[in-house]
Amino acid sequence: MVSGPTVQALRSAAHAVTSADHRAALVAIQTAQDALDAAKAHHLAELEKSAEFELDGASTVTTWARQHLRLDARQTRSLIDADHTMRELPAVGDAAAEGAVRLDHVRLFTFGLKHIGQKVVSDAEPWLLAVATTHEPVQLRRVIRALRDAVYPEELDKAWIKGMAKEDIQLSPVPEGWHLSGFLKTETGAKLKAVLESLSIPTQANDDRTSAERRVAGFDRLLSSVLESGLPSSKGIRPQLSVIVGVETLHEAMTAEPGQAKPVGEPAELAGFGPIGPQLLSYLACTGDTTPILTSDDDVEQAQILNVGDTIRLATPAQRKAVIARQHGVCAAPGCTHTHLEIHHTTWWSNGGKTDLDGLIGICTSCHTLVHRGLLVIEALGQGKFDLATRDGRPVDLTQRRTTRDQLRRIRHAARQTHEAQPADYPLRA
Repeated sequence: MVSGPTVQALRSAAHAVTSADHRAALVAIQTAQDALDAAKAHHLAELEKSAEFELDGASTVTTWARQHLRLDARQTRSLIDADHTMRELPAVGDAAAEGAVRLDHVRLFTFGLKHIGQKVVSDAEPWLLAVATTHEPVQLRRVIRALRDAVYPEELDKAWIKGMAKEDIQLSPVPEGWHLSGFLKTETGAKLKAVLESLSIPTQANDDRTSAERRVAGFDRLLSSVLESGLPSSKGIRPQLSVIVGVETLHEAMTAEPGQAKPVGEPAELAGFGPIGPQLLSYLACTGDTTPILTSDDDVEQAQILNVGDTIRLATPAQRKAVIARQHGVCAAPGCTHTHLEIHHTTWWSNGGKTDLDGLIGICTSCHTLVHRGLLVIEALGQGKFDLATRDGRPVDLTQRRTTRDQLRRIRHAARQTHEAQPADYPLRA
């Protein structure tokens, strides 16, 4: 590596630092910094070849760089790879020594050599270098990837097929809301991007929301429109959010001043998520429809109202809502947290079972399949209670889930009492 251009870049930077022209100073400093990065890559590669790092007791060049340059192994290997690239592409090496391109540009040439081939990149070096000396690295990345796609178009289909194998989407409840993660194949991601871009454009001249806020708001509008009219009904009920809440808790949330609602009974529960606070409850109640459902401890009164016997095979919409409310919107199978429920006759209608509330249970599609495969057996015990067992007769007891809920009730009740007993201005503990 010729050191003359690097030395000249350093001299120009030293002179510019004392100049009052800040623009010229910044350009000179950046040029010198890029030239020094190229020089550092060259000397690290030479150090690895000579093994002089052993003179300082280091076993490898990466160990020496960590001790003396505070570089991790990945950074060290990247610099050495950059030197190899500058040797294979002399014009790129000269431009780096002069500070005309950054080390990030050189790393992209390294990518090109590895994924396109030395001959193709060498032939394209003049015009690729012209892009590198006039544009930021991200633009060079686009050009090199476009070159790779043109040389190896079959790789595009391989990537598409690989993407289909990776596609997945996960939505998990966390204390602050929901965590969305996953991977979308090419066309699905393009569709989502097109929709979000259309829905997240500023709606007015003084729209000062961030792009993230606009995207989330647009996504919310999309989901709202689908829930309102875009999906077919399921046995008479359109897909919807279910919030299970007692009348006292709902009344307190809707009538109290914002932030002043007092604990009354159990907190509201958003099906599939868990308990929610009074402010979110009041917002959901204000923006959605409310379906009142009469419940009692033994379900007798409710069942007498909703039972239809053997006159109707499918559960009525009112019965579906009652079953979903009775199960807090969650599949009745122990440990299952699915919230898209199908209503199952514990005594099959074809075997003389009646479409009465005490004999109807809500289970997800997967668990429903297990029932019809004979792997899960459900027996109605009356008054909305059921016994679940495996095919070989081993009981599946739901009392553990009910016990957990009872414990949570006691904990919340004790916490409210403790809170009410504390003085209003009790100090926070460090």
